[in-house]
Amino acid sequence: MIKLDHLAVACTDLAEGTAWVEEQLGVALQAGGQHPRYGTHNTLLGLADGLYFEVIAKDPDAVPEAGHAWFGLDDFAGPPRLANWICQTDDLAGALAKAPAAVGTPRGLTRGDLAWQITVPDDGSLPYGGAFPTLIQWAAGTHHPADRLPASGCKLLHFAVSHPETDALLEMMELADPRVEMVTGPLKLEATFETPHGVRTLS
Repeated sequence: MIKLDHLAVACTDLAEGTAWVEEQLGVALQAGGQHPRYGTHNTLLGLADGLYFEVIAKDPDAVPEAGHAWFGLDDFAGPPRLANWICQTDDLAGALAKAPAAVGTPRGLTRGDLAWQITVPDDGSLPYGGAFPTLIQWAAGTHHPADRLPASGCKLLHFAVSHPETDALLEMMELADPRVEMVTGPLKLEATFETPHGVRTLS
């Protein structure tokens, strides 16, 4: 079974992407860190119910150890937008047995005292344009990042994933999260939040 772990807004410039999210949600994001393997950096926002949110971009001062970025950032263009959803599992091997080959292979990563396995395609792209989730399994004993982030007063109410092949995608995952809705239509990710300033939607 898989369930939502966190959401990611992609952007070409981290400061620009962070400012956009802060304006949309009316709350301040926290400094994140760097991902040397993929040459990216991020900012973070703690959400209710053990979730979190990140804004991620290529780090202009880094050369990715893998030779490419992840989360589709090598090909990303345009304004910041919700681009990826990451689902956690306690059985990554089992989830991968059901998942499409496009999800990629698990990579072991660490940052500080965080350790995790995450699926990344060989070219760093997003499977099905981001309609199929990235899969993650946190190492035993690792504290989830959401536990370390201060409360923001924001809560995810609903996350909708639209794709022309929704039925096929659902057959390739055991999704167990009532907050997530898969709908058939043009590719689009849309998240609705309860915030200190009312209900806000990002896409």
